[in-house]
Amino acid sequence: MEKGLWQCNTVDIRAFGLGKHKEVDDTPYGGGAGMLMRADVVASAIRKAKEDTPDAKVLFLTPSGKPFKQADAQRLAAHEGGVILLCGHYEGIDQRVLDSDVDEEISIGDYVLSGGELGAMVVADSIIRNLSGTLGNSTTLHEESFDITTEDGEMLVEYPHYTRPETWEGQDVPAVLKSGHHGEIAKWRHNQALERTKERRPDLLKK
Repeated sequence: MEKGLWQCNTVDIRAFGLGKHKEVDDTPYGGGAGMLMRADVVASAIRKAKEDTPDAKVLFLTPSGKPFKQADAQRLAAHEGGVILLCGHYEGIDQRVLDSDVDEEISIGDYVLSGGELGAMVVADSIIRNLSGTLGNSTTLHEESFDITTEDGEMLVEYPHYTRPETWEGQDVPAVLKSGHHGEIAKWRHNQALERTKERRPDLLKK
């Protein structure tokens, strides 16, 4: 941020609330527990944000959204118009404003938070680190989890890493990593990534 590589502006939805108490929510039609954020209030906040970033993608953070992936972070980092992250609260947001003003609904995981703010921080960090110049070593960006793939294009989690000391509490660094043979090291790392993915994230593998 200090280098001017990215910036963040916040818009307080309550500033667009109605009446003396700046109300942003109301009871849902059809009954049910909880309160819903009003379409008119949320739309006013989004459109205010759009005044400064008219080409921004509007993303709504919700457990029912599409799972947010590394590919999404890379895609959004490449989008020059910026991103507006809409954080829900209460029981949710009136569907009409989601249909009219939101480009994508995304989820950071199969669990529920009290609001979308923490999810927005996760998504923002994931996007920002893909911007050119934000990481000290550019190769770091291309040698991490989900950037490793099989020949079929399946994503893999990252292989295990080792550093000094060479032996620690009876555990040695794998010999191949000390061999200096870059081809064998690359092969070992790929196989380790594949085995880890089979064990920890088999859902990533199609074949």
